[in-house]
Amino acid sequence: MNDFIVCATRSMHTYAAEVIGYLSKYLSFAKMTQQINGIDLLKTDIFANGEMEVSVSSSIRGKDAIIFSSAARNEAGIGVEEAKIELYHTIDALVRCQARNIIVFEPFISCSRSDRTTKRSSVGLWVHLKTLSSLGAKHIVTFQLHSDKSKTMLDPTICAIDDIPVLGLLKRYLCDTYIKTKENLEQEVIPNWAFCSVDAGGEKLTRVFANAFGAPLVVAHKQRDYSRPNTVESINILSADPLEGKSLWIVDDMIDTAGSVEKLIRALAPLKPRDINIIAVHALFSAPAAQKLQSLIDENLLRRIIVSDTVYCSNFSRQIQNLEIVNSAEHASRIIKAIINNESMSKLLRPFSAAIYLAGN
Repeated sequence: MNDFIVCATRSMHTYAAEVIGYLSKYLSFAKMTQQINGIDLLKTDIFANGEMEVSVSSSIRGKDAIIFSSAARNEAGIGVEEAKIELYHTIDALVRCQARNIIVFEPFISCSRSDRTTKRSSVGLWVHLKTLSSLGAKHIVTFQLHSDKSKTMLDPTICAIDDIPVLGLLKRYLCDTYIKTKENLEQEVIPNWAFCSVDAGGEKLTRVFANAFGAPLVVAHKQRDYSRPNTVESINILSADPLEGKSLWIVDDMIDTAGSVEKLIRALAPLKPRDINIIAVHALFSAPAAQKLQSLIDENLLRRIIVSDTVYCSNFSRQIQNLEIVNSAEHASRIIKAIINNESMSKLLRPFSAAIYLAGN
């Protein structure tokens, strides 16, 4: 096992502490917790003119340094650009302290949708990944990138990137919380549920979800106005089966302003489903998402929303009824365990089958 330390920028102290707690259960001796706990290792100073400096409080020479950081909404209330700059400074400080390897763990990379050129635009994800690798990061770990092609932006001989799916966590949560038995899967879910994509681009993601439960797939074909961000012109619903009386689950990798899902839910409602639910990985909830989602719930058009905690969203539990947040820190700890022990991560990438999982339970 490599000698390592887990630390965090100000944006992810609580999340990193949770990960360390889970790691202490997996590692063979309890005193390891003291050796890996680097929550207080970093000190960030902001000067009067707005400049920043990050310092390291103790020696980490020869250790692998795993940094948790987020430029999305976070517990410290730090803005996007300040959070990124703090991460960059942190990597530089760790390099100067002669860390053996620097592993950046961003559960959600906030610029992940800026992954293509349009006209003469910059590509935010490329800028971010290039900066991390140029400063000295050797490995980047994230959950559910917006696009598979994003992983090709890095030269793997300089910096590796692991994009770990989180849909398996959400599938297990559905099984544990709502399905519970293989009999319910066969008698209720397969005949009476359907999984719906937000757009044609999300069909692949939703198809994997539908196949895991053996339920039908519904595709929403969305027409966007690309001259304006977060704007949808129209939606057409494509389904081989009638949707009346079914429980519909809208699957997406993220919810931002909720404009797309709101239009989709209003397009689905006339088809008379039994209920409509949302299940998504990243809960960005940019304004006015909370108001839109709560309005849909108040109108009895939306039943429940299930998201992971890759983006800090505990404060929205008071604003959005029926919001369920799935913990991802334990999943992150398993990834770290695999990395420091030089183990294969194939178990974490294995396709999920609800029938096999429920039979095992």
